[in-house]
Amino acid sequence: MATRRTVATVVLRVAAAGLTAAMAGIHLHLWDSGYRDLATIGALFLFDGVVGCVLVVALLVTPTRWLGPVAAVTALFTAGSLGALFLSLTTGLFGFQESPDAELVRPTLGVETAGVIVLTTLGVATLSHHHFQHLPNPLHPPPSHPDPAPRHRPHLRHRPRK
Repeated sequence: MATRRTVATVVLRVAAAGLTAAMAGIHLHLWDSGYRDLATIGALFLFDGVVGCVLVVALLVTPTRWLGPVAAVTALFTAGSLGALFLSLTTGLFGFQESPDAELVRPTLGVETAGVIVLTTLGVATLSHHHFQHLPNPLHPPPSHPDPAPRHRPHLRHRPRK
C-alpha cells in the first residue's frame, strides 16, 4: 500500500517532469521558429531544449533516493532559464531584447515559475525525507523487544546459604 508521502512524491515528480518538458518544448519550438538565427541566443535556446529533455528523463527514471539532487539541479537550471528571460525582457541579453508581447513569453513565465516552485518542493521533500528517515523519532520510539533468550550465567548459580 502506498503511503501519502509516496503518492505526494509521485505527483510532484510527474508535475516536475511535465513542467520541465513544457519548458524544453517551448525552447525547441522557438528555436525551430526562427530563434536559431539569433547569435548566441539561438544556441542557448537549443541548449535549453536539449538539456531540458535530458532532465525530464532523469526526473522520471532516477531512484527516489537520488531524486532530491536531480530535482535541485533541475530547479536551478529552470531558475537560470527564467532569469535569462527576465534579463532579455528588461536590460537585454547578449544584445537581444525580448518583447513581453512576443510569442510564448507569458506562458514561459508561468511554466518556468511553476517549474521552479514544484522542483524546489520536490527536492526539499525528497532530501529531507531521506535525511530524516535515519534519525530517531522521539514521537515514535522503536519498539522495545524482550530479551530474546535468557543469558546463561553459570557463575551466578543459586547456592543455598549455610
